[in-house]
Order: sequence, then structure tokens, then C-alpha cells
Amino acid sequence: MSKGIVWKIAALFAVLTSSVLMTGAHAATLAEIKARGKLICGTQNATAPYAYQDPKTRTFVGYDVDMCHALATGLGVALEHKPMSTEARIAELDMGRVDVVAGSMTYLPQRAQQVDYSLQYLQDAIRVLVKKKSGVTDISQLKGARVCATSGSGSAAVAGRVLKQAKIITFNDIAACYLALQDEKVDGVVGGELGLIRFENSAKNGDDPTVLLPQPVFIEHMGIVVKKGNTSLLAAINQVITQMDRSGALSATYDKWLGSQSIYKLTRTFKVEPVDQP
Repeated sequence: MSKGIVWKIAALFAVLTSSVLMTGAHAATLAEIKARGKLICGTQNATAPYAYQDPKTRTFVGYDVDMCHALATGLGVALEHKPMSTEARIAELDMGRVDVVAGSMTYLPQRAQQVDYSLQYLQDAIRVLVKKKSGVTDISQLKGARVCATSGSGSAAVAGRVLKQAKIITFNDIAACYLALQDEKVDGVVGGELGLIRFENSAKNGDDPTVLLPQPVFIEHMGIVVKKGNTSLLAAINQVITQMDRSGALSATYDKWLGSQSIYKLTRTFKVEPVDQP
């Protein structure tokens, strides 16, 4: 085969590969989602009570999973739920593998340069969990401490800014961080309040209990995210969230997973408003 033919084949392959990649990276518009009759909604894969696999049914459940169902219903289409790791959330959206991410994604200015956020549909506090026997009672005592956070999470980003005198270590999920705390490989775990309450409750009556430090490191404002510039889909999502709020469906979902019907017994205090509110 001549060099000229080889170069032509290589050039054709490059064009085809580029085309495939560009096609894969296309963000489905509202019209395209309605035309295919399906919304592909991504969530985290192992973070209770947001999205996790029920040990009995092996199906994914949680606040964010319910939000995916509500979004699909509100758009009048079927749902394809896609669980994924925390650090893959934006990448999956960029590659067009999901249409939206209901992944408890904290609003951060740097993230807002990559994705567009819906109105706030959830709020959480980032706090730190430590062993009771450590004697730590305040985040100011974490100087030099090894504090674990989930890779790619808002907690990791915030902890790096707020807990400047601590050493931030990241693992793939919050459960791995908690295991490291139990094994005394880290001194604390920083993460969403809800997940940490579960860990605190599980060790409360044991020989080596953990405690949540009272001061929040940060208040997280969360929105559903779509690919940058996907305005029609974002507007439709905002409409669904607003209607859920007005009908009481959003509060009912909150009570089911975080409020009176849950182990957390929290009270909803957040408003449906832009996530970049101070």
C-alpha cells in the first residue's frame, strides 16, 4: 500500500473519529428529549440518602432518584436513570451520556463556568465528623489534621479553602472516608451533613463513637445541572421544580428522605431560588 493511500485512510479515520466524538458530546435539547421520549438523568451511585442501591431490592433509590422521576414525569417522557461516581458527574454531562445531573451538586463559581444550574432544589450543610475520643470539639482544632473528602465533591473544594491548616485527603466515596476514620488513617471526614449523621448514628452505641462538630464548614446550595447553554431544557427543569414546590411535592420528597419520615428528622428551610444566592 502506498504512503499516499495510507495517509488518506488515516485522514479519513481522523475525520470519522472526530465526528463520532462530536456526536457523543452533543447535549440533547428539550425538543430532542421529547422526540426520543426519554430523559437520561444521572445521579451519584453510593451516597445515601441522595442516591444509593437499596440492599434488599438492588434498585437505586433516594432524594435525587425521586427528583429524576419527577423531572421525567414533568417533561412527559420516560426515565433512564444513570448512577455514576461523584467525580464523573460533569464529564458524563460533557460527553452527552446524560441529559441532566441530579447529583446533589453544590453551586461553586468555578463549576458554573462549566455547567448551568437550575433553581435550588436542595440545601445541605458541610460539616466534619471526628472520633469522640479525639477530644476535638471545634473546626479550629483541625490544624495539621488529616481530613478526608470525596474526590470531585463540593465538600473537597470547600474544605481546601476553609480548612486551610488541615491536610485534605480524597477518596472515591464518603464510605471509604468513614472507613479510613474508623481505621484511624484520617482524623476527620468532611462532607454533607446528612451522610455524616448516618455514620454518627451507626456508631453512637458502639465502643468507639463519632461526633459531628457543631459549626458548619459551609452551606451548600444545590441545583440540577445541564450542559452549558442548554437553555430550553434548563427552563423546563426550572418550571418542574417550581411546580413541585407550589404543589407540595418537593416538601413531601424532602420529608421522605431527609425530614420527618427519615432518620435525620430535619426541617426544610431552603427556598426554590437561584443557587448563587449569598
